[in-house]
Amino acid sequence: MRHDSPLAGHPGQEKTLKLIKRYFYWSGMNQFIKDYVSSCQQFSRNKGIYHKEFGLLKPLQIAPGPWNSLSMDFITQFPLSNNFDSILVVVDRFSKMEIFIPTYGTITSLDLAQIFINHVFSKHGLPAIIISDRGSLFVSSCWTQLCHQLKISRDISTAFHPKPDGHTERVNQILEQYLQIYVSYHQDYWYTWLPLAEFAYNNAEH
Repeated sequence: MRHDSPLAGHPGQEKTLKLIKRYFYWSGMNQFIKDYVSSCQQFSRNKGIYHKEFGLLKPLQIAPGPWNSLSMDFITQFPLSNNFDSILVVVDRFSKMEIFIPTYGTITSLDLAQIFINHVFSKHGLPAIIISDRGSLFVSSCWTQLCHQLKISRDISTAFHPKPDGHTERVNQILEQYLQIYVSYHQDYWYTWLPLAEFAYNNAEH
């Protein structure tokens, strides 16, 4: 069933229903899908416990268009997979489209700049603003200078509010849940699943 496919990622009842309704309809499908997802052991075992998004120090402005306003965050300390141990999550705040970029915990600010150029700028152009936390890479002189030269504004969280964009944190939880479901017990080949995880997330409604 579409719920189980790696291209879907074991989503919840509502998202599974929306995915299937794109192609099929039958009498009683709502209850059937509800029962199916509820009985899915993989989903029940790996689904996270999500909190409501924390209140913001100040509300983020609504993004005016696609790839104009981005948020960036790292998920770190994964088991080594093809020499990668981290993922850079880039979120387009307008469309909610995500990019999952494999990387490693020891990258420099120059590496981050190159990753941004290769994976974001080359495909979507320059954003007007990038939202991030105060991680050392995001406040480094190299990254600061790059954003200045490209006329990209930065919205960096304060020490009193370390997560300026709750949506990015939610995406991180969904990605970790996806990898827990499909990756082996040793978790040593999660790198190969990232493109499928990215497709599954972007193909679902948000």
